[in-house]
Amino acid sequence: MDAFIQVSVFLGLTLLVALITYIRCKKVKRDPNDTKDYFLAGGGLNWVVVAGSLMMTNISAEQIVGMNGAQTLLVAWWEIAAAIGLMILAKWLIPIYYKYNCTTTTELLERKYNDKGIRAMVSVLFMLGYAFILLPVVLYTGSLFMKSMFGLHIPIMVIAILFAAAGAIYAIFGGLRAIAISDTLNGVGLIVMSLIVSFLAMNAIHWNFSGIPESSLTLIGDNTSDIPWPTLFTGMIFIQIFYWGTNMVITQRALAAKSVREAKKGLYGAVFTKFLTPLVVVLPGIVALKLYGDIGDVAYGKLVGDILPHWLSGAFAAVIAGAVLSSFNSCLNSAAALYTCDIHQNYFNADADPRKIGTRVALLFTILSLCLVPIFAKAASIVAFLQQLNGLYSMPVLAAFICALLFKNVHATAIKIGLIFGVALYSIFTFVWQPWGLHYIHLMAITLAVTVIFTLFLSRFWLENQNRELDGDSPEPLTGVPKQVVLSE
Repeated sequence: MDAFIQVSVFLGLTLLVALITYIRCKKVKRDPNDTKDYFLAGGGLNWVVVAGSLMMTNISAEQIVGMNGAQTLLVAWWEIAAAIGLMILAKWLIPIYYKYNCTTTTELLERKYNDKGIRAMVSVLFMLGYAFILLPVVLYTGSLFMKSMFGLHIPIMVIAILFAAAGAIYAIFGGLRAIAISDTLNGVGLIVMSLIVSFLAMNAIHWNFSGIPESSLTLIGDNTSDIPWPTLFTGMIFIQIFYWGTNMVITQRALAAKSVREAKKGLYGAVFTKFLTPLVVVLPGIVALKLYGDIGDVAYGKLVGDILPHWLSGAFAAVIAGAVLSSFNSCLNSAAALYTCDIHQNYFNADADPRKIGTRVALLFTILSLCLVPIFAKAASIVAFLQQLNGLYSMPVLAAFICALLFKNVHATAIKIGLIFGVALYSIFTFVWQPWGLHYIHLMAITLAVTVIFTLFLSRFWLENQNRELDGDSPEPLTGVPKQVVLSE
């Protein structure tokens, strides 16, 4: 009987969110040929929806399961530092994106260099990161939570397939508008239910942390911890600037607001939630450490299954499923937007139907991510593994944005070569050689700095050679040199 109540509540709430989303979307008149309508919800989101969608896209199963699975207070730094990234986006970057009417974050690079090749290269890096890292991690962690919470005796892949199918339906048929509406609805439920879980978890240990190792209750990590304290001043801040300021999955929500003012209000609303989220993504994991010992990524699901009454656990499963779907369908929609706007319409067919192309891309990414789920099941710590792999594209892409926004007269070809150089350098650091035993967050900062310096040096060398040719005896001017467009607020 208890299991029946759990499943009934879960299915009822999940279907209710889907129904409300469908009704809200059906009322809106849509233009199927308008890329902004499909990928940016027609630019009509208010600040509440922007904030809610940002929170749900960010706080998904990979955050809740992975960070609680670390079972240490240290991982709270990911949430605290995120507030800085959000404020940088609100204060400086969003006005620039809106000034140049960008549909994708990568469009800003094309406007800067008048070179669609740079835009396409960065888009490809984003899409590879989504397909091979983010999407499979979201499916794996969401499926792991459901399996551990309900004690299911079915393979994780079966649950992952169900999540992938539901997420693809949202992304394909509803576009960003459907995603944002469902995010907001699930977001309210997630905040309420997660705080209830944290409260009941503290009751379970009588609000007493005695017996928990001191190393799990400190914000100052040593050199052997997941986040050594010096990394807070090196790579941590750049990870946040990339994630919140240039990452299409996140920034897309702010780009879909009614105005810059509305976008900023939504971003500052999201900043407020960042100071609450450690109660959701950190505290329960520490409680689980006292109750069960070091059990890793199954900690949160087991804790929730033990402390929540059956009828309430069904409701909680529904909002967690909503969080999983939010991150998954958001990523699918962003990947579809990047390919459609940055590659297909630029190189193949400028008048292509964005919905049709986006559907094909979403299906392809869904299948590919499912194939990679078993690989992430072998990771010791999903949070650390995810962040480390993200460096393969995050730091080279951030280097391109830094060169575009902070320096003048950087040659387009130098940016392209710099992107390849940055990926290669961090790949060496990750898979071949870890210099001086440095933590991967330090190595991300080094990758960023070296890539920017390399790009600027190469650009200066390239431009000097170009000037020599133009000043020489050749009667024909040098062709193929992109016009430089200087951006400013």
